[in-house]
Amino acid sequence: MTRRANLAHRCPGCLLHRSLCLCAELPRLETHTRVFLLMHRSEAQKPTNTGRLAARSLTNCELVVRGDRAQGEPPVSWPAGSTPLLLFPADGAAPLAELARAATGPITLIVPDGTWRQAFKVQHRVPSLAGMARARLPDGPPTAYRLRAPVHPSGLSTIEAIARALGVLEGAHVEAALLRVFQTMVDRTLWARGALARELVFGGVPEGASQHDPGRPATR
Repeated sequence: MTRRANLAHRCPGCLLHRSLCLCAELPRLETHTRVFLLMHRSEAQKPTNTGRLAARSLTNCELVVRGDRAQGEPPVSWPAGSTPLLLFPADGAAPLAELARAATGPITLIVPDGTWRQAFKVQHRVPSLAGMARARLPDGPPTAYRLRAPVHPSGLSTIEAIARALGVLEGAHVEAALLRVFQTMVDRTLWARGALARELVFGGVPEGASQHDPGRPATR
């Protein structure tokens, strides 16, 4: 199956196959924290991307696609009086909770969305981020993202990172709501690939859904 043919069977919103669409289940979470999501252009059409789902679940979130060298890097903006923080565990990053306590106004959390390598390069390639305080998450369990091979022991999917950050800044209810979206997306995708039994899918498999592994006929 070609990439174009595969995309034709996917929901344009969540990029899951249409019979597995989870758009109707996405929450609308209001937060004081503003999230600015810098998505690498290579992620824009990947059905395994999780940043898109986080952005659609948060009312106070802006998603900007970057990485087009011909057009240059987009500016990163934050409201007057807001404290901008770059979420990435680079050298010199301080605990998010510590930076939040020192903030003099609402926080704008800038989150790179891409591979570990792409996320690392953001701090050097986007001029707006020069000199910005870098925040790291508290220690926690390893990623539950099972759709891509891990490349770094500290790596998390984008929605996991945002969920844990907002758990610190907004409360456990926001973190839990985003992680429910994450687990639903991961489990439905694994089931569609034939890699997870139906009875183990978080929240269940939608009625009428089909597995979509192009290597075998669709089954119920």
